[in-house]
Amino acid sequence: MSDFILKIEGGQVHDPLNGIDGQVMDLWIADGKIIPPITDPGFRPSQIVDGSGLIVMPGGIDMHCHIAGPKVNTARKMRPEEKRKSAPVHRTEFTHSGTMGSVPSTFATGYKYVGLGYTTAFDAAIPPLSARHAHEEFADTPCLNKGFYVLMGNNHYVMKSIRESEPEKLKSFLGWMLNATKAFAPKIVNPGGVEVWKNLPSGNVSGLDEKVNLYDVTPRQIIRGLAQAANELQLPHPVHIHCNQLGMPGNWETTLETMKALEGHRGHLTHIQFHSYGGGDGDENTFNSKVTHLADYINEHDNLTVDVGQVMFGETTSMTGDGPLGYFLANLYGTKWFSADTEMESGCGIAPIRYRNKSLVHTLQWAIGLEWYLLVTDPWKVVMSTDHPNGGSFLAYPQIIRLLMDRTYRQDVLRTVHPEVRQRSLLGELNREYTLNEICIITRSGPAKILGLKNKGHLGVGADADLTIYTPNENKETMFELPRMVIAGGEILVDQGDIRKSPVGKTLHVSPNYDVSIEKEIGEWFEQFYSIQFRNYPVSDEYLPNGECVTM
Repeated sequence: MSDFILKIEGGQVHDPLNGIDGQVMDLWIADGKIIPPITDPGFRPSQIVDGSGLIVMPGGIDMHCHIAGPKVNTARKMRPEEKRKSAPVHRTEFTHSGTMGSVPSTFATGYKYVGLGYTTAFDAAIPPLSARHAHEEFADTPCLNKGFYVLMGNNHYVMKSIRESEPEKLKSFLGWMLNATKAFAPKIVNPGGVEVWKNLPSGNVSGLDEKVNLYDVTPRQIIRGLAQAANELQLPHPVHIHCNQLGMPGNWETTLETMKALEGHRGHLTHIQFHSYGGGDGDENTFNSKVTHLADYINEHDNLTVDVGQVMFGETTSMTGDGPLGYFLANLYGTKWFSADTEMESGCGIAPIRYRNKSLVHTLQWAIGLEWYLLVTDPWKVVMSTDHPNGGSFLAYPQIIRLLMDRTYRQDVLRTVHPEVRQRSLLGELNREYTLNEICIITRSGPAKILGLKNKGHLGVGADADLTIYTPNENKETMFELPRMVIAGGEILVDQGDIRKSPVGKTLHVSPNYDVSIEKEIGEWFEQFYSIQFRNYPVSDEYLPNGECVTM
């Protein structure tokens, strides 16, 4: 055991994974882990933090955001006007300088996340060809543990394997891809739809059973095939799904069919708010919430979890692996636009957006997100996210917490938005208020459980010593926007709002077993179709000096 022992004394601890709901207790830390209490009355720890009257929780985990990789880097360059008007992060003895805006620089991203009490974050959409780039940016993002999901839903080899009815080959390819990219989980974005977009002007798929041109497969087959492969590989986190028809009126039916397409396999549906719309034909007058239908299905099926993708009012940047969506938003709002195709793998769309509290559509999106938190009965099934920066910045999390914990505040805000929201959603009728323990679940313990991170999201013996200490405040936004202290890996990174250390953090990835004989066929396929050689494709271990392989 290390000679340095840290004791958090007398804090009010919230640790839902271990059934602890506000009990006053001590926590002991050594070598970056929570250790058993030292009962020797003569022992004196190296440092004592007085937690009397303070709230102690595990470090926050953002399981769906966009903080690294080529599209994030492009979005930073695309918004110089934000850099000019946003206050920068200044250099100190412990920090580098950084720029803000809706897409902060790598340094600013790490500092601002840990400043909110978050110690882990996952980028949600990295093309395999860009994995090396993402790892390089992770190495430039301080304070956070991080990982990413690798895009698979429009991969040519995946669709080829499904078309040829070769599930074992698909499973081996998925296992090889996760190893090659040092990714954490497979990501499915608009399955099949992005490939149609890349081949047909303004193309997309309208439903789960529409054929993808050239490959004679359907989105339903892609979802089912990858879900089965991921579950057979026993990945810590199953398929992470961005459904077809994001943002389109009437898309709730496609979302429901996506849930059913999993056929009982574990699956996580992301930024579910954007997939819960009634109405049709792009007519604003028919736009409405369908959360009740979808939340009922989630409540009844234990194989499913969601994160919300909460919309918050203000200026932000939409960025997505859903190329046709990026094009649609740019045309809808008349903004600048960036689009990219990634060889045999994926697409990308980026466009600025401003959510307005007097717009019927935008206020309905805001209300629909809050409905998801309030209508899913089990908080272990729903996770806080803004799909940063798509629905808003991660910096809005404290305000979302206040909206969930304070019904009066929620009603006050509801009175300031478009009045028809009350007729087209149930938000005004929902009286539920979250408890501190439930907030701990949806921001920490729940994401850790869904991601299969056995050493995170709790404060039991053996857990990573990632924790946040808050000063209680009746205004929960004030409480959560400025932690008293943040500890990661057993080190005090933030004290009284100031960053004291800025380590790189770990890169979390998986390394599932697979049939290595498939590599010969994959290599031949690469040499035929890719612009790079097969041997140059995998990410070497040197890109992950702080890598940590996570197993089931």
